[in-house]
Amino acid sequence: MNWLVIALIIIILFILLIIFSKLTIHLNYYHHNDNDELKIQFRIWFGLIRYTVNVPLVKIDDNSPSIVIKGNTQMGDSSEKESPTKEGKITKEVLMEKLTNAKEIIHHVTNMNVIVSKFIKRIVIKHFEWHSLVGVGDAAHTGIITGALWTLKGSVVGMLSNFLRLKEMPILSVTPHFQMAIFQTHITCIFQFRIGYAILAGLKLIKFWKGGRPNLKTDTALFEGKN
Repeated sequence: MNWLVIALIIIILFILLIIFSKLTIHLNYYHHNDNDELKIQFRIWFGLIRYTVNVPLVKIDDNSPSIVIKGNTQMGDSSEKESPTKEGKITKEVLMEKLTNAKEIIHHVTNMNVIVSKFIKRIVIKHFEWHSLVGVGDAAHTGIITGALWTLKGSVVGMLSNFLRLKEMPILSVTPHFQMAIFQTHITCIFQFRIGYAILAGLKLIKFWKGGRPNLKTDTALFEGKN
């Protein structure tokens, strides 16, 4: 009986530990002309558990109006736990299907926007950096594009500050290059939230679910094709 009580206490403590633990997400995106690299890393317990998604290639398909993506996942820091690289395409049909499914789910949850907005307000942006280098080979046009980029970045930061909690001022820069055509951009973002808030949002979605089972389309996979 004592062992049963001890086991129950351990389980309760473990559940509380999960609820109050913070999930930290590191996002790193780099674009240079036709090359794109995206890395997303999920961390809990000060990095003791890590899960990484690497997308080293994002490009427009030459033969169809679709986006080609290559990537893999990795658990922890060991390369032995890295999955094989997969290749797939995101087509217009796939995106439309996913949007239709999302709309179907929204129709089945009462006050979906309220639940999502309350959860989003719990997310804290700990760090945000966005650096860009731009040039089109013409000084006047480069200056116009530089100003437009500053406007775009200001608008993005304004949207982030309205919906999320910024812990520090974002670091932004736009560097013009007047001698050649070039475009580079590098975004680094670290945001964090307690796992308990995500669990609570999920429970609310279940609680306010209505209308039975949604009619979801499942014919097309998000990523078509693998290596």
